[in-house]
Amino acid sequence: MADINILIVEDSPTMRQLISFALKRIRGVRIVEAGDGVDGLKKLSAEKFDMIFTDINMPVMDGLKLISLVREDANQKGVPIVVITTEGAQEDRQRALALGADDYITKPIQPNRILDVAKRLLKIV
Repeated sequence: MADINILIVEDSPTMRQLISFALKRIRGVRIVEAGDGVDGLKKLSAEKFDMIFTDINMPVMDGLKLISLVREDANQKGVPIVVITTEGAQEDRQRALALGADDYITKPIQPNRILDVAKRLLKIV
C-alpha cells in the first residue's frame, strides 16, 4: 500500500506525540510535524499530504488561518483537515467547519477517536 502522508500542526510537542502515536496504528503512515501554521504551510508547499491535523490556538499563525489558506490553494483543496483543539465552543466548531475543516475533535483527545476520524476521512476500512 502506498504511504499515507499526514501533517500534524500543533504547538504542543506532547499533543503532537499523542496524535502521532494514535495515527501510527494505521499501516504505511508517515507523520510530519509542524509547530505552528507558518511551519505547516512551509511543509505543505514542500510535499503532498493526504491529511492534516491542526490545532486552532498556536503562535505565529493559528489553525483557522491555516485552514483558509489550504482551502484557497488549488493543489491542497481536497485534503481532509481535522481540527484538534481545547476550544469546545459551538461557534469555534462552526467557524472551523465553515472554513473547510472536515472534522473537529476537542481535547482531551482519545486516541481511538483520532484513529476513527482518520480512517473515515482517508477511506481506510
